[in-house]
Amino acid sequence: MNILSAEFIKSSKFLKDCPEGNKPEYAFIGRSNVGKSSLINMITNKKGLAKTSSTPGKTQLINHFLINDSWYLTDLPGYGYAKTSKTNRASFSKMIEKYILERKNLVTLFVLIDARHLPMQIDLNFINWLGENGIPFTLVFTKIDKIAQAEFSFNFKKYSQELRKTWDELPEMFKTSSEKKIGKEEILSFIEDTNKYLARTKIHFGE
Repeated sequence: MNILSAEFIKSSKFLKDCPEGNKPEYAFIGRSNVGKSSLINMITNKKGLAKTSSTPGKTQLINHFLINDSWYLTDLPGYGYAKTSKTNRASFSKMIEKYILERKNLVTLFVLIDARHLPMQIDLNFINWLGENGIPFTLVFTKIDKIAQAEFSFNFKKYSQELRKTWDELPEMFKTSSEKKIGKEEILSFIEDTNKYLARTKIHFGE
């Protein structure tokens, strides 16, 4: 898939404020500082589309981008550490939960995992919560250029082992690096194939 246009639409604090759900939507989420904004900019080939920051927890709203005038890419607030009050963190969680459970045109949630770390319980808990609620998702390992191949292979294996404790079939997984532009084609091909399937099976949103 070629990205011909990528346009910021709006930021929303509540689900009810999100754009009309009449197009397929692919949302990106992960722990704070996982490299989400950098990945979105790399995928869309538009530097600065999603705002990057060295401050964890910068994204605090639901940010919608319209891609190729045909589907939405959504940047969700991170879960886990955020430099804000406990009250705000609780409201983020409720906002994220409501969006994930009730956004009818959400096709897939891309869950970002920092490749440099061994499995973290907060990620595993979130993944299992998605499974319990029947939310389609894929895993995206970020920053693979920041770690030796052998170490990443070990971490990847550990994640697979942990997931197999609760999953009969593992979700699709992507390996990415925003700096090296690794994984861009694979993710865009996944989205393109999914959009073609939706069109072929005449699945429409917002009707």
